[in-house]
Amino acid sequence: MTSAPLAARLSAPSGPLFFPVTAYGSDGAVDLDAYRTHVRRGVEAGAAAVFACCGTGEFHALTPEEFEACVRVAVEAAEGRVPVVAGAGYGTALAVRYARLAEAAGADGLLALPPYLVIAGQEGLLRHYREVAAATGLPVVVYQRDNAVFTPETVVELARTDGIIGLKDGLGDLDLLQRIVSAVRTEVPGDFLYFNGLPTAEQTQLAYRGIGVTLYSSAVFCFAPEIALAFHSALGSGDEETVRRLLDGFYRPFVELRAQGRGYAVSLVKAGVRLRGLDVGEVRPPLHEPGEDHVKQLAQLIERGYALLEEGM
Repeated sequence: MTSAPLAARLSAPSGPLFFPVTAYGSDGAVDLDAYRTHVRRGVEAGAAAVFACCGTGEFHALTPEEFEACVRVAVEAAEGRVPVVAGAGYGTALAVRYARLAEAAGADGLLALPPYLVIAGQEGLLRHYREVAAATGLPVVVYQRDNAVFTPETVVELARTDGIIGLKDGLGDLDLLQRIVSAVRTEVPGDFLYFNGLPTAEQTQLAYRGIGVTLYSSAVFCFAPEIALAFHSALGSGDEETVRRLLDGFYRPFVELRAQGRGYAVSLVKAGVRLRGLDVGEVRPPLHEPGEDHVKQLAQLIERGYALLEEGM
């Protein structure tokens, strides 16, 4: 664990937020050595935080034992240089179990993923996340997406809950998010963190920044950290030329390629990590691997992205 409070460490990040993929060996088992290398390289490349075993890390595919081992390895690889946040999800009982496993493994915080399957009302969602937050001493970021969509009034109550420090938005409804930000700002004293959690968040980050959301997840950082860092730096410094060049030449084509297959927000990223020389294995079912042609297009796109960086030097 890091010594500084998680909210303070995340509020002004020095680099992208890193969501590593989970590595598997040829036998399908978790490859902790490859995972350690992946996390360590990301930290050394300039990640501001490691979000282990979340969406990109195939939380859904991991057993509790695999999850705890991966979180522990991520903490070891980070060596206290950046905070490690672990995913926690499913129904309330299992989410609590994963939260406690993450705490035992040394994580600095939790990303509370949507509950499994059911479409719950606001009262039930609020109770669910409050029970997860109360289960450990770890600060919690709640992930809004799919079947966990909140009214501004519910987020106000979440923000008033001890241990809940922020909201990650994977819905993309900026009208709703603006009303949430306004309501929390009006009703709850102190800071509350907001994250852009859409797939390939760089593509929408200019819009999110317009309503004051400066934090975002970066899956691209997994396989092209220099590109992700250059974009993050350009956003922070107001370098609009670099932002536009990378959006037009790399991120938009990547998003269009990602849209060619279901689950590509994970499997295409994992293919990118392999293309860059680290064998992290394939995705587990029910996800599937991208087709050969799509992998070739990805390789060309990565090459083009690095060429764009050279153009700007």
